[in-house]
Amino acid sequence: MPSILFVCLGNICRSPLAEGALRAEAERRRMDVEIDSAGTGNWHAGEPPDRRAQAVALGHGVDISRLRARQVRPADFRRFTHIVALDHENLANLKKLRPADATAGLSLLLDYVEGREGQAVADPWFGDDAGFEVTWTEVTAAAQGLLARLSRDR
Repeated sequence: MPSILFVCLGNICRSPLAEGALRAEAERRRMDVEIDSAGTGNWHAGEPPDRRAQAVALGHGVDISRLRARQVRPADFRRFTHIVALDHENLANLKKLRPADATAGLSLLLDYVEGREGQAVADPWFGDDAGFEVTWTEVTAAAQGLLARLSRDR
């Protein structure tokens, strides 16, 4: 069974939105996928997603309020089949953190959206509510592309 870990910096905006979007898309497609999210930093460990992230997800019928931020652990590189970074900085940090016995593949989330390969998901943290809607649109498109790729690779 595929297992996906989404990673951003604090695990309270982009990666929980990606987790929620992928959960919803996997349920819609009736696909079994293990899904989680984490941050490369630990500033928000134990906290729920940002209220704006929760609001935009809920506005699209996805409740992420029960998610709690956590930091990436070395065991994640063996537990998950795919670790998906939301931007280049976090991808670089994951490459540094990656243990020698890692089995997970590393990628950027927008690599799963045709025409957006190599791009970072918009970080809405310092903006207004509209930025969270942009991020939701990006992670939803990527969730669809990621599951389509997983379906083809089976």
